[in-house]
Amino acid sequence: MLELLRESPRPVGDLVARTGLTQPGTSKHLRVLRDAGLVISRAEGQQRIYALDVRPLAELEAWLEPYRQVWERSLDALERHLDQTATQNQED
Repeated sequence: MLELLRESPRPVGDLVARTGLTQPGTSKHLRVLRDAGLVISRAEGQQRIYALDVRPLAELEAWLEPYRQVWERSLDALERHLDQTATQNQED
């Protein structure tokens, strides 16, 4: 659902059609996402239009960045080690 909302704001009916969930199931899912601060909604006539709120995701991205750097260094070191091991095995 977040992927669909990332593409564009959508009414509940469109989300129901695209996810295959029931209307009550879709509404419940959207309520959980709204309560978590990940989506916002607005009334447009009789419909509610839901959109992704990227602010909390940007905050999460900023919080994860230092950990990502640690993992990248570790994975780079692992890759170098595996490359060295493969080279040594080929020479043997």
